Amino acid sequence: MSWRPQYRSSKFRNVYGKVASREHCFDGIPITKNVHDNHFCAVNARFLAIVTESAGGGSFLVIPLEQTGRIEPNYPKVCGHQGNVLDIKWNPFIENIIASCSEDTSVRIWEIPEGGLKRNMTEAVLELYGHSRRVGLVEWHPTTNNILFSAGYDYKVLIWNLDIGEPVKMIDCHTDVILCMSFNTDGSLLATTCKDKKLRVVEPRSGRVLQEASCKNHRVNRVVFLGSTKRLLTTGVSRWNTRQIALWDQEDLSMPLIEEEIDGLSGLLFPFYDADTHMLYLAGKGDGNIRYYEIGSEKPYLSYLMEFRSPAPQKGLGVMPKHGLDVSACEVFRFYKLVTLKGLIEPISMIVPRRSETYQEDIYPMTPGTEPALTPDEWLSGMNRDPILMSLKEGYKKTSKIVFKAPVREKKSVVVNGIDLLENVPPRTENELLRMFFRQQDEIRRLKDELSQKDIRIRQLQLELKNLRNSPKNN
Repeated sequence: MSWRPQYRSSKFRNVYGKVASREHCFDGIPITKNVHDNHFCAVNARFLAIVTESAGGGSFLVIPLEQTGRIEPNYPKVCGHQGNVLDIKWNPFIENIIASCSEDTSVRIWEIPEGGLKRNMTEAVLELYGHSRRVGLVEWHPTTNNILFSAGYDYKVLIWNLDIGEPVKMIDCHTDVILCMSFNTDGSLLATTCKDKKLRVVEPRSGRVLQEASCKNHRVNRVVFLGSTKRLLTTGVSRWNTRQIALWDQEDLSMPLIEEEIDGLSGLLFPFYDADTHMLYLAGKGDGNIRYYEIGSEKPYLSYLMEFRSPAPQKGLGVMPKHGLDVSACEVFRFYKLVTLKGLIEPISMIVPRRSETYQEDIYPMTPGTEPALTPDEWLSGMNRDPILMSLKEGYKKTSKIVFKAPVREKKSVVVNGIDLLENVPPRTENELLRMFFRQQDEIRRLKDELSQKDIRIRQLQLELKNLRNSPKNN
């Protein structure tokens, strides 16, 4: 009997990527040159936000999605941070609220006016101070309104209740910089990857580490929960410095279920998971390609589907929420690709080829909607609830009726778990000390230049005075 390869039948085997035409792209954007490993891009059904290159602080653009084409150089920005903006995320339940974090150690909440910005925005509706070093990551809770997580270079994760504008919990189990955070479906578990080469599954309200994996053969960079399958997927680097992915059981991180090498390139691999279609997308930073797989419940768990290829390298990718997709075109996923060299944001639609123009219920199941399942007090008291689902067939464009109300509060000490976060500053790392040293050297050089310029000016004035005294008129 001759051997035949086994093929899995899948409705997503022929999914293809379609790049938007040039007039439907966003052009002329000074995308940030920051080397921090983030996407620098966030998108929802109404707005696209991109971190931009700017002098003297941090800023980002917020552009209405219908305003495609070339963006003017003097287009209004959100520019209230004193340091570079490192991450931005839209509130999943209020479409005009966005959170940003920065090197200036603050997290800020911004309210974008209807129709977008008409002038530069410098005043945030809420400024959150609790980290003692720069803040690299922000994440909104997936089912609870006004709960925000932030991870800083002080190795802490703070949980903010935006109803009161203060941190209510602190997760202090990491020994190095936190690289990535991901929630399970109901937000009862938080998975983190850290520079100490460990993968952790944490109960966020207590800060207790439920599972921990020390990844010596697979140095983890990014992690994502695979919906409600009780599995995690990580991307990282093998001991031979090849890029690889690993699949884990969330209740036993002693060994990965599978490890698979991808290629020998050096760019970071960003994973994106679509729980509705069970598809995994892998996009490399600095690559032009996006690979996609289907996740199964049985071995081999991971089935390669296809690859979208492009010659333009991507710095980061924004992902459109499900309710913002074009269901009439059988679009199941949409990326917004940052092409730094061209100053271009390029939408890429992942489409299931279907001849029928009717609504395809098999590829659009009920999906998490724009209504929160819990209030902050309910979640903090220990309640868990699955997200409120919505159908994409009818009325999926409806806007949320929730309005963000910023609390009125005075600046004071920030005490969490009995520790004043603003007073309890951890020792500085070697890199931070070097940065401070070089910054002080630059400042000393600048002051020396100023003094030498003043000395030259004083000599010139003395010479002018001498010449004036020796002039014939004075004699």
